[in-house]
Amino acid sequence: MGGGVKKAVPDFQLRDPLSPQFWDERFDQGYTPWDRGGVPDALRQFAARSEPMVCLIPGCGSAYELAFLSEAGWDVTAIDFSPAAVGAARAAVGVWGERVLEADFFQFAPALPLQMIYERAFLCALPRTMWAQVAARWAELLAPGAVLAGYFFFDDGLRGPPFGIARAELDALLLPHFECVEDVAVDDSIPVFAGKERWMLWRRRELAGGN
Repeated sequence: MGGGVKKAVPDFQLRDPLSPQFWDERFDQGYTPWDRGGVPDALRQFAARSEPMVCLIPGCGSAYELAFLSEAGWDVTAIDFSPAAVGAARAAVGVWGERVLEADFFQFAPALPLQMIYERAFLCALPRTMWAQVAARWAELLAPGAVLAGYFFFDDGLRGPPFGIARAELDALLLPHFECVEDVAVDDSIPVFAGKERWMLWRRRELAGGN
């Protein structure tokens, strides 16, 4: 993101991250400290060793990863419920802009069965009271063998977004539906996430009874 003088936090009017207007206001005023301005290393490495997949990026922000994965042959859709975020993403990804959709993650119906959901600052953007609903939707959208891959933010601070999670709490959310097959430290985090995020790969599993 570069150096220079730290940008002051604007005096925002909206405080509810469940409102699209909350995010519109931040994009419109150019205050996006969660935006790294490019594609993180762990995703690049994962894509290099994986076959192209049908992938969904919820809460996509500027969606740099969509352009990167699309250029590598992946079938990627990025969604955000903030019109300002969608506009920023379409501007950032150029020719791939038609793959960025304004949509609510909890209502969105993929055109094709998903093989992967990419997580980057989506869970931590939502209040903790929403997390069980997010985890249930991940499990609903991914068939057995499909993966939830990306970055998870671990922190015990009460304020947010970003809202950090404890590892035990993440396990409680995901282990009923997924198994963790990769968990590694991240060394290229932007300041807001530095020292507090991990790259993780969770594979959807089928429990007894087909749940």
